[in-house]
Amino acid sequence: MASCIARVLGSTALSLLIAASASGPSLARPDVADGAVTPEACAALGYASPANDHESVTVTATRARPTGAETAAPLRPISPARRAESKFPPPPPPPPPQASYSVAAPSVTPPSPGYMAQYRDTEKYPGAVANPVKRTAEEPVSTFSIDVDTAAYANVRRFLNEAAAPPNDAVRVEELINYFDYGYARPSAKDAPFKPTVVVVPSPWSKDRQLLHIGVQGYTTPHADQPPLNLVFLIDTSGSMSSPDRLPLAKKALNVLIDQLRPQDRVSMVAYAGSAGAVLSPTDGRSKLKMRCALTALNSGGSTAGGQGLELAYALAKQNMDPDAVNRVILMTDGDFNVGVSDPSRLKDFVADQRKSGVYLSVYGFGRGNYNDTMMQALAQNGNGTAAYVDGLQEASKLLRDDFDSALFPIADDVKIQVEFNPAKVAEYRLIGYETRLLNREDFNNDQVDAGEVGSGAAVTAIYEITPVGARPSSDPLRYRGKAPVKSGGDELAFLKIRYKPPGGSTSKLIERPIGAGDVRASLAAAPEATRFAVAVAAYGQKLRGDPWVEDRFGWDDVTALAQGARGDDPYGLRAEFVQLTRAAKGVKG
Repeated sequence: MASCIARVLGSTALSLLIAASASGPSLARPDVADGAVTPEACAALGYASPANDHESVTVTATRARPTGAETAAPLRPISPARRAESKFPPPPPPPPPQASYSVAAPSVTPPSPGYMAQYRDTEKYPGAVANPVKRTAEEPVSTFSIDVDTAAYANVRRFLNEAAAPPNDAVRVEELINYFDYGYARPSAKDAPFKPTVVVVPSPWSKDRQLLHIGVQGYTTPHADQPPLNLVFLIDTSGSMSSPDRLPLAKKALNVLIDQLRPQDRVSMVAYAGSAGAVLSPTDGRSKLKMRCALTALNSGGSTAGGQGLELAYALAKQNMDPDAVNRVILMTDGDFNVGVSDPSRLKDFVADQRKSGVYLSVYGFGRGNYNDTMMQALAQNGNGTAAYVDGLQEASKLLRDDFDSALFPIADDVKIQVEFNPAKVAEYRLIGYETRLLNREDFNNDQVDAGEVGSGAAVTAIYEITPVGARPSSDPLRYRGKAPVKSGGDELAFLKIRYKPPGGSTSKLIERPIGAGDVRASLAAAPEATRFAVAVAAYGQKLRGDPWVEDRFGWDDVTALAQGARGDDPYGLRAEFVQLTRAAKGVKG
């Protein structure tokens, strides 16, 4: 695939890259201090604001740092050989402690009716039928790729805030559930980077069934141990990105990310419309002003050569590849690729091939009307990265400030979960969500099969609905199939396995845990707060999507009451907001 795109592009990407390094804005000079983004300051750095630029607002987001023993990671020196090869100048001296900056932008407003008329509602979502009920005697093993994407939650929220019902395919229940922090117990050592938490409770929407709640908490890498970042911002500047909720919001989001950078981090930028070009060569993390000026100079217009942009972004990332760093392309787009290589299947093959180089891809989606979620999912899942949707500056701050570590510092690659159910205890099971992440049973032990990446401090949640033996099953047993003897398995309901690779590793490791009577709670009310809230989100997602498994007797008021009773400590108001979304969902779904 890489060679195919290279033939399509010819020498365009390479020539643009060389031109950007040779004649474009150079690396930040030691005598350039960070400060206010003004036309004069940007002009001195070689950037001019677009004539219609109106983005000038103070950004005060800062990356939280722990107090006590943990300190910022020290600046890692670059070897003389690598400095000569990459043409890096000596790093600038550290800025004074009181250094600050100002950047800018008005609040994002909904698009005008004229804009919505301009772009027909052609949003694209990957189709996925809700997981069926499986009979344990016939298929006892469930396997899926771990995923911590949250794009569906913010996208669904956007629909509900506009008093509209989201398309069923836009509702990926696992992404709604994984939007929240459930406060699971944390692993204490990076050698065993995952710690599972398991709870079994009666289902609130079916008297014959139970819910198996599995939480997997990832290890939090101390800030002092976090590697440097080698990031390439790939920014869609095509005409479809012109509305306030697209390119202007993307620029604000990237300014939030820029604020989190450390001296040892480096950023490059590529913009693409009808063609792609490098607008910022690798720039030291201290030179935030230069990065902000490069963003300010971007304007929208033209068609969308997304494939060409990806090619150039990967070329920049690999040109400055550091095996000890996190090497990642960060794509900001509405996914409306319409020039050059634009077929999702060809592009996902391309990014899957590129991830072998150690450069991963994260995708942030924007806009409405022609938003291409299918493209976003294909790129992120095959690029070993995450997919998120940004519906406002508050979500941008959550993703790129509050969740900065989990988004950018991986603790494990190709993470898979496998659950084997005991047919002596569990007659049926159904995995709620993860329809686009299912794996074959044999894929679990195959280290060549790609799976999800998990970042520092991230957690993953999955919920199964199970039918205990003796309860009324969903389907009749087979008439002509003989009953094979079943081992009792003692008190075990199931057996949980987690397989993962260390970042950049090729051989997986295994974590195992039995699920037994000690994990069962007599009632949902007796379950931990995390379980009750996760169950509320699972019910919300299934009802929004129109899944047939949630009985009508469990209505929207029940979802709201369950969520309200499990809000707990809610410092950022995310759970309170969710309670309001359940009420909005009742309004649009009746």
